[in-house]
Amino acid sequence: MRPVSIHTGAWRYPGAWADANFNFARLKYLIQKLEAGKFDAFFMADHLALLNMPIEALRRSHTVTSFDPLTLLPALAAVTERIGLIATASTTYNDAYHVARKFASLDHISNGRAGWNLVTTANPDAALNFGQDAHMAHGERYKRAREFYDVVTGLWDSFADDAFIRDQESGIFWDPARMHVLDHKGPELSVRGPLNVARPVQGWPVIVQAGASDAGRQIAAETAEMVFAAGGTLADAQAFYADVKGRAARYGRDPESIKILPGALVVVGDTVAEARAARDHLDSLVHEDSAIGSLSIALGVDARAFDPDGPLPEIPETEASKSGRERAINLARREGLTVRQLAQRLGGYAGLALVGTPETIADEMEQWLDGRGCDGFNIMFPHVPAGLDDFVDKVVPELQRRGLFRQDYEGTTLRDHLGLKRPENRFFP
Repeated sequence: MRPVSIHTGAWRYPGAWADANFNFARLKYLIQKLEAGKFDAFFMADHLALLNMPIEALRRSHTVTSFDPLTLLPALAAVTERIGLIATASTTYNDAYHVARKFASLDHISNGRAGWNLVTTANPDAALNFGQDAHMAHGERYKRAREFYDVVTGLWDSFADDAFIRDQESGIFWDPARMHVLDHKGPELSVRGPLNVARPVQGWPVIVQAGASDAGRQIAAETAEMVFAAGGTLADAQAFYADVKGRAARYGRDPESIKILPGALVVVGDTVAEARAARDHLDSLVHEDSAIGSLSIALGVDARAFDPDGPLPEIPETEASKSGRERAINLARREGLTVRQLAQRLGGYAGLALVGTPETIADEMEQWLDGRGCDGFNIMFPHVPAGLDDFVDKVVPELQRRGLFRQDYEGTTLRDHLGLKRPENRFFP
């Protein structure tokens, strides 16, 4: 799940914690509530620059201030015991050694609950914060990401699991024969190694990926163990599910070793009408400035220049997110939306929304799971804390009653929760 909704009206909802993403006490409550609900993991997204939207929209955005995930998650690890801890870290604007060291440390601090959301960063403004004049081209970002993955996982395998003897009598702390120096020299990266952190508890933290473009699907098929997918229609989700798992199989991977989770905004009510009214009210809180800002991000161009009551014009290719651009254009074309209507949809939430009673929400989830549209869901709440409390207190018991969700944690690591194997060390038996 995400700690707060991506819906731009969420922080304005009556009773919502407006500072939920930047208040440790609030975040502590959220993650402990999720752990009580037996969630697999808590997911912390990240931004390396202010969102590239007009200032009129940015001043209404709750994303302007947020914690660094790899500072926050170790603190949250200390107040939880079982729930997984997934953080975003960019392969475009980080060094591989740095990412490997931080996630290995998080995995040890949490006793095996870390996950790395591998992203290439879509926001072109991030380049300006890292000494670059222009954003790296989309294809080049993914080439770097693929090599970055090899380096990070290689660094995690720097030491055999039994390398640290810690024999107080002999005075031997570790066995040099059980250490591997990576000495990587590739087109994008040069990293000697070894990592100065013992092999992670899980072998490797769980690898998560979220790109939906062709390049994103390809790197997911080759590397990912969890995929955050864009929620749309069930038919679209089934096609994505089959494509990514089919590609994985062609690479010799077990398709069941990749768990695909579409994002789902969940609005719970005692009746369907009550839930729909709550969703309508949430959508009404999206200001026009925010809507146009969200559309600008999705398209990679400034949408203020468009006729708001006309059709979406032709949109040029940019180096921003390819999949986000395509989803917005396809939605506008498919439903004949004006620019204003499209902006309002994107400013709220245009993806999969499960709006209803605990029973109808469970029905829809069951349909998606049985129909091989997904392996689970990346749940987003309409607002917190009430939206979170409603889901954990009302929907989770219904899912448990149907046998669709665990009654309790059966293991201690994130890999245990997801049914994923611990990877073997590529350098030591």
